[in-house]
Amino acid sequence: MRKCFVPQPQNVRKITGSFGWIDHRLLRDGYLPQMTHQDLALYLFLVLAADRQGVSFYRKEKICDTLGLDFRQFEIARDRLLNLALVAFEGYTVLSPNGYYQVLPFPPKAPNHAKEPVQNLVRQLTDTWNMTNTDSCSGTQRPSFSLRL
Repeated sequence: MRKCFVPQPQNVRKITGSFGWIDHRLLRDGYLPQMTHQDLALYLFLVLAADRQGVSFYRKEKICDTLGLDFRQFEIARDRLLNLALVAFEGYTVLSPNGYYQVLPFPPKAPNHAKEPVQNLVRQLTDTWNMTNTDSCSGTQRPSFSLRL
């Protein structure tokens, strides 16, 4: 076992009272490269605000004020965390922007969303090309276009 050096042994952290924890798989399983600064700030806030079951219920306005996010940045970060399956959200009512947040256990591996924007762009370009690929004078169809990644 490798012995480590502690630069300030008189200042080693101790757990006293309540505390939050962040799973090391956030780094090890490839989540960090996929997350924006806003995603990370919101995730850290929700981890620190969570109870033993990972649940917190801070209002959107309070979270935005604390993190310095506008509502749009907050909603994008929340949606990204939901898509990464790192948090769950259940509104108080159907129309309420506020509700319960739950920090979830980590899935086995981070989903790779890196290719999705490119694949969506290629699909849109292909569809647009094929839709505009009709000769308006004669009504004849030109050869279609297809691009695969």
